[in-house]
Amino acid sequence: MKVLTLRKRAVVIVLCVLLCVAGVVVYFTAIAPAFRPVAVHTIVIDAGHGGKDGGAVGKQSEVTESYLNLEYALTLRNICESYGYKVVLTRSDMNGLYSPTASNKKRSEMEKRRQIICDSNADLVVSIHMNSFPSSEARGAQVYYAEGSASGESLAGSVQTSLHKNVEYAKLTAKAGDFYVLNCTENPAILVECGFLSNPEEEIMLQDADYMQNFCYQLFCGILTYFNYE
Repeated sequence: MKVLTLRKRAVVIVLCVLLCVAGVVVYFTAIAPAFRPVAVHTIVIDAGHGGKDGGAVGKQSEVTESYLNLEYALTLRNICESYGYKVVLTRSDMNGLYSPTASNKKRSEMEKRRQIICDSNADLVVSIHMNSFPSSEARGAQVYYAEGSASGESLAGSVQTSLHKNVEYAKLTAKAGDFYVLNCTENPAILVECGFLSNPEEEIMLQDADYMQNFCYQLFCGILTYFNYE
């Protein structure tokens, strides 16, 4: 009888444990959405050019700036989202942003970029470009900010410092630049010239997947530094 009683008690205990476990599972399943990470910041990533506007062209590979801009923008997007940031892309494919019926496609394109940036309620804007220069010796990443924008200058400085320390030939200091995509928003905005397609070595390097990944990661590290010190 004692053995039977002990067995009954053991069964009761096991059943209680199972019911408790089931209750915990049901509880956390029900409230799981509340524990999902919420994006603290929204970042607009703008891939320059697109459509009929290919931008600069590499002399050796004939790679277009618009293609590389998009590749870098998508890589940066993936990194930002992996850390919980919300990302808005101005373009996610090779199509242009201009209206097909617009008589001035460049103006139409820039107005569309401005609209996307304004509608996004973004905390900052990063515009991705590739550089070109008549002299093939020019090389190195350069970050620009809107003149008179203290927040833009701070963001540009953080990103330029990160690139300079970790990416070969990246410039030492950020510069003020008169670019529409920087001037069309009150939010901190930077334009990143990732390198020169007119430089034979850099043209090939910019297309390397490992280089691209590291470049975008260092750019992201600069953004993190800015958010930590803003």
